[in-house]
Amino acid sequence: MALPLTPPVQPMLANSVDRIPTGADLVFEPKWDGYRCLVFRDGDEVYLQSRSGKPLNRYFPEAESALKRTLPPRVVVDGELVVAKDDKLDFDALSERIHPAESRVRLLAEQTPASFVAFDVLAVGDDLLLDRPCTERRSTLEGLVTPGDGLYLTPATTDGDLAAQWFELFEGAGLDGVIGKPAGGEYTPGKRTMIKVKHARTAECVVAGLRWHKDTEPGTAVGSLLLGLHDDAGVLHHVGVVGSFKAAERRALAEEFKDLITTGEHPWLVEPDGRRLPGEINRWRGKHADWVPLRPERVLEIAYSQTEGAAPARLRHNGQFRRWRPDRDPASCRYDQLDQPARYDVESVLRGEVRPA
Repeated sequence: MALPLTPPVQPMLANSVDRIPTGADLVFEPKWDGYRCLVFRDGDEVYLQSRSGKPLNRYFPEAESALKRTLPPRVVVDGELVVAKDDKLDFDALSERIHPAESRVRLLAEQTPASFVAFDVLAVGDDLLLDRPCTERRSTLEGLVTPGDGLYLTPATTDGDLAAQWFELFEGAGLDGVIGKPAGGEYTPGKRTMIKVKHARTAECVVAGLRWHKDTEPGTAVGSLLLGLHDDAGVLHHVGVVGSFKAAERRALAEEFKDLITTGEHPWLVEPDGRRLPGEINRWRGKHADWVPLRPERVLEIAYSQTEGAAPARLRHNGQFRRWRPDRDPASCRYDQLDQPARYDVESVLRGEVRPA
């Protein structure tokens, strides 16, 4: 590629903050829930690069074709690949595209096509724009991107109050929060010079299993605790895990839970009956993952950002341990405590509109 910037290039990254800053000289954007993607176009050649530097072209052939039609002939653009279904971003549908079978990828490209949301520009023609201020790069990007045919331009604002509205409303369309870029800042590959504000919630979950830490003798240190929630019929579903314990905590948990290990009746040691179970085979795992059943008698509180999947839902990311809840009855840990954002139309987000759906 005869571009001033060639792959792999590390994208600019963000540090998490608790709230949207006030009085800061920032350009705010919605935080899209998809696959980060740098697009390099040089004439008929289009290269899609993941955040980790790997090519994405084989998994998103429709995006490659659309960007060849819609982007300028020589450009490097930063953005996000997303899939929308039923007026909402669908991360599950997006993840299904990472599949070894080309026939499967082609079928999904027709059934659930991905779109590219552009939010920064790194080079145009022979001009490298990394050292240009964010506001100047944004102005350049607006002149390059004509939304449509699988290509969109992310909304942007310098108004913190409007960004706060986006933070609340756009979650209903499946978005992840808000990003803030220093208005006068350069594009800094691989450095965390942006900020991100993500949705955070808490839930009380039943501890119904564990996995031993992979680097220790089984029975000596806990790697993660398996979490469950009850549906309206009282069925306990596996919803995710909590881990990231310190070494001493892992050993203490192994000792603490040894008397709850069971080989008898357990709600997850059943024939598949519609409940979500731990360790199931999926597209990432070709065999059942080992886990140790515990009598579901303990409750803990976690922080989580969002859920995914059709009901019964599961945690998108691992939960973060907050505290033990000995005051809670395990049977009271139900799905209805999970916060469900108001629905919002993803097309309205792409147009930068702020209105309830």
